[in-house]
Amino acid sequence: MDKAIQLGHPSYVWRFGQDRRLNMIRAYLPPENARVLDIGCGIGTYVEKFRALGARAFGVDVDLERVTRGRREKNLDTLALSASEGLPFARDAFDGVLLHEVIEHVTDDRATIAEAHRVTKRGGVVIVFAPNRLYPFETHGAYFGKRYVFGNIPFIGYLPDGLRHKFAPHVRAYRNADMRKLFEGLDGAIIAHTQVYPGYDKIAARRQEFAGVLRNVTYALENTPLRNFGLSHFVVWRKK
Repeated sequence: MDKAIQLGHPSYVWRFGQDRRLNMIRAYLPPENARVLDIGCGIGTYVEKFRALGARAFGVDVDLERVTRGRREKNLDTLALSASEGLPFARDAFDGVLLHEVIEHVTDDRATIAEAHRVTKRGGVVIVFAPNRLYPFETHGAYFGKRYVFGNIPFIGYLPDGLRHKFAPHVRAYRNADMRKLFEGLDGAIIAHTQVYPGYDKIAARRQEFAGVLRNVTYALENTPLRNFGLSHFVVWRKK
């Protein structure tokens, strides 16, 4: 339970939401013949998909159990145990680096982005999905005193920083300016930054038509200023 709280508890079932995000990634990082690194890869779900699309894909994670499971169950020999702040790769090694809902969990988020920059080739991209502070729910659960509650807890992100930290000390959430600050001082530029709404996959498993309505409505909102209340930031940074 403690590991799930600190590192997150992602779904390992590939569904509509992951497909949608993969298509967003591919718009900026065509995987065919590319060298790709997934930081915080878990059991290698995205690494497996990148490989199927023709990429030479690698993954790192701090959780030995997840890395071992990915290597054993998915036959992914390019998964390795590593902290994100000190990657075991040479400078300019990859065409693209992905950090999918992981930057909020690392020890040092700015050092992690600096490492992603270091191992990215000139002209390559760093792609980040990260929790949006303005989303109405804290999806990583929250502490109420010493009791931790899993699930979507409303309005915690709207609290002042100090009070939010009391409820969610285990995970970060980012405003627009926070995301831009992660890349300050690095040699490159953000070429895309928006917010995306959920895939509603759990709802779809029970009520497919209702999930379809939610998708139609909220995905339309992504083309309006109301995208600022989406679930996650989507940031693409290109190295000069």
